[in-house]
Amino acid sequence: MRGAWSRLAGALVVGMALATGNAADAQTVRAVMNSDLKMVDPIWTTAYIQRNYGYMVYDTLFATDANGDIKPQMVDHYTVSPDQLTWTLTLRDGLLWHDGTPVTAADCVASIRRWAAKDTMGQKLATLVKDMPVVDAKTFRIVLAAPSGLVLTALGKPSSNVPFMMPKRVAETSPNEQITDTTGSGPFVFVKDEWKPGSKAVFVKFDRYKPRAEPPSGLAGGKVVNVARVEWLAIPDAQTAMNALIAGEVDYIEQPPHDLLPLLRADPSIRLIDYTPLGNQYALRFNLTAKPFDNAKVRQAVLYALNQPDFLKATIGDPQYYKTCKALFVCGTPFASTAGTDGLLESNFAKSRALLKEAGYDGTPIVLLHSTDLPVLANLGPVAKSLLEKGGFTVDMQSMDWQSVVARRAKKDPPAQGGWNLMLTSWVSADVLNPVATAFLNASCDKAPFGWPCDPELEKLRDEFARAPDLASQKKIAEAVQVRWTQYPTHVILGQWYQPLAVRKNIQNVVVAPVPVFWGLTKTWK
Repeated sequence: MRGAWSRLAGALVVGMALATGNAADAQTVRAVMNSDLKMVDPIWTTAYIQRNYGYMVYDTLFATDANGDIKPQMVDHYTVSPDQLTWTLTLRDGLLWHDGTPVTAADCVASIRRWAAKDTMGQKLATLVKDMPVVDAKTFRIVLAAPSGLVLTALGKPSSNVPFMMPKRVAETSPNEQITDTTGSGPFVFVKDEWKPGSKAVFVKFDRYKPRAEPPSGLAGGKVVNVARVEWLAIPDAQTAMNALIAGEVDYIEQPPHDLLPLLRADPSIRLIDYTPLGNQYALRFNLTAKPFDNAKVRQAVLYALNQPDFLKATIGDPQYYKTCKALFVCGTPFASTAGTDGLLESNFAKSRALLKEAGYDGTPIVLLHSTDLPVLANLGPVAKSLLEKGGFTVDMQSMDWQSVVARRAKKDPPAQGGWNLMLTSWVSADVLNPVATAFLNASCDKAPFGWPCDPELEKLRDEFARAPDLASQKKIAEAVQVRWTQYPTHVILGQWYQPLAVRKNIQNVVVAPVPVFWGLTKTWK
C-alpha cells in the first residue's frame, strides 16, 4: 500500500512539474532573428538587428501607425506656434528608465542630438533647428530657422536609424563611439548578464513600463507585453532553425528562407505572417572614397552591367515574393517614378565596358563584401560578381558573416588593406520612401553613411524637398533627385522583395509593422 501511495505521489509531483514547465514555457518566446546580436547601439549602425533590439529596449517620442500617420508615443501632447517655427513637446507622466529614474526632457534633447548627428533624416532636420531648450523636467522645445514638415516625420521615423530615447549620460556618448550602457525606457529590459553573442540574447518584461491607452497600430499605440521573457537564439543554419520551429523548440523565425516556405506552409502547426506589406528593396552600395568608384562614370557602368531579375531569382526565387522596380522610391508609393532610368539595369555589358574604357579603369580588383550567413543576402554576392565581370570589372569577392560586413563597411581603409569597394544589403521599404529618408542618398561627404558620397547638387535637392510646402512640389523634387542619382549614383537598386515571418500557431496577435516587435503578441503552451 505504501508503494502505491509513493507511486501516486511521484506521479502528482511529475504532473505538477510538467504543468509548471508548460506555464513557464508559455511566458517565454524563443525567436530566431535575421542575424546574431553582437553590438547594442542602434544609433551607431543602421543594421536591422540593432534596430530590432532598439525597439525592445527603448521608446520613441513619436511613432508611425499602421496607416503611415505619425502619432505621439512618449509625448503626451505638443503644440506648434502660429509661425510654424516653435514646437513645444511635453512627455507623458510615469515614464521611467529601467533603473527606476524618471525620463526627463533633458534626456530627450541629448538623444535627439546624438541621433541627428548620425541619421540621414536627422542630419537634414538638424540643419533647420536653431535651438532645443529645456523648459522643465517634462517639456522641451524645438525651435526652427524655417518652417518644415520634417519634425514629425523625422521623430516618428519607423526604421534605421530610429530616434530612440536614451538617458542623457548615455546619449552624450559620441555618435561615432558605440555605447555599452543598455538602460532604456522601453517595454523590455535587456539582460546583459545572459547575453552570449553567437548563442542568445535575452529580454524580460519591464514591469514598470507604462503603455499608452490606445490599441497597438503599426509601431504606435499601447506596447502591452504579454510574455515574461523573449530569447533571441543564434541559429545560423536555416535548415536547423526550420527543424527547431517545426519541432516546437523555437516559436518564431523572422526571415525563413523562401525556398523552404512551401514546407512551412504545409505544416499545420506553423503560420506565415506578412508583417511588412510594403516589402523591402535590395541595394548595392558604393564606397565613393576609394578608386575606382570615386569616378561617377565607373559607377554608371555598374548601373548598366547589373539587372534586377538575376538577383531576385537567385535570392527569392518565388515570383509571388518579388518584383522588378526601377523606381528609386519604391513602386506603388507616392514618389515612385522611372524618370532617367531608360536603358539602366538591363545588363548592357557593351555599354558598361565602354564607360569603363572612357573612365580609364585599369582592371584593379574591386573588393566586394559578400555576406554568407543571411539567406536573403547570401546569393547576392555571386550574382553581382558574375554580372560585374561580364561588364568589364575585375572582382575580388570576400566572404564573411553579416556582422563582419557591418563592422568592415564602416572602415575607410584602402580596399586592399581591410577596406572595401562594394557591399550588398537590403532596406525595409519604409526606409526609402523619399529623398530625405533614404540614407544612401545622403551626399554630405563625411557626414553621410558608409560609402560617404559627396554631391552638393543632391544635397540641394534634398534640402528643397525638406522645405517643400505640398505633395505636388515634393513629387517634382523627388523626380529630380532620381534623375540626379542616375548621373551621380550613390547605390544601385536591385528590386523589391517580400518576407513573411514564420511562427507556431500558439503565437497569436503579432503586430503588423515595418519592424518585428514582441509587444502585443501572446503565447499559449499547447
